[in-house]
Amino acid sequence: MAAAETFTPRTAEGRAGLTALLAEPGRAVVALDFDGTLAPIVADPEQARAHPGAAGALARLAPHLAAAVILTGRPADVAVRYGGFAGVPGLEHLVVLGHYGAERWDARGGEVHAPPAPEGVTAVRAELPGFLAEVGEWPGLWIEDKGGRAVAVHTRRTEDPDAAFEALRAPLAELAVRHGLVVEPGRYVLELRPPGVDKGVALTGFLRETGAGSVLYAGDDLGDLAAYAAVGELRAQGTPGLLVASAGAEETPAELLARADLTVAGPAGVVHLLEHLADQLG
Repeated sequence: MAAAETFTPRTAEGRAGLTALLAEPGRAVVALDFDGTLAPIVADPEQARAHPGAAGALARLAPHLAAAVILTGRPADVAVRYGGFAGVPGLEHLVVLGHYGAERWDARGGEVHAPPAPEGVTAVRAELPGFLAEVGEWPGLWIEDKGGRAVAVHTRRTEDPDAAFEALRAPLAELAVRHGLVVEPGRYVLELRPPGVDKGVALTGFLRETGAGSVLYAGDDLGDLAAYAAVGELRAQGTPGLLVASAGAEETPAELLARADLTVAGPAGVVHLLEHLADQLG
């Protein structure tokens, strides 16, 4: 495990958040993104799996907390499978909020609860292949159907991922507007999904539900900025919070790094942090 001093936040607000978590863990919520935070980024999202130590580290830490929650853009059941979280002793109270909070999986029941799929996503999913063919030739583009609640266009496999990303950003935004959707950019991915659904909204609702006295949030990409903003608002209202950036093999967005209180080395660093917190509380 990394040395304890590795996990000293660089900001006063971050240090206050960590102090509050360790002082009253039973009132703390640890919230984690999945891809890039618990699972290394891979070329094929269907091959992503959580770091081998992730479930075990969470299982050691979670019993000390008010709650542990995974907050992801993936379908909730997919994150559960790829994370190996089901049936793990110590994770009986884990919650996975999928599709940015539109879906919910609770370890106690083992079932996913979700409202009906949005009509706009269904329409975009049908139109997208032809639309992309008209916009331009980008061999290697890959369309990911996120369980009928969002559709993502990945440029990672193209010859020039950055150029493809920038060329498609505006056309996909126009397509999204026509169907009442918005585009959420990430690293080499543009996701079309309903408005008003993001990690900040989901995290705020979950923290309100649990009555959290402090929160740790860890993420790695642009989609996590909404959760960062939610923690910032809570801190302004007096709830301590710690913002963690998972900086992996790919370039982490500068805005995320600038707002983080603590930066760790990818999913392995996140696992080490969880183990360190469990050691402190054990």
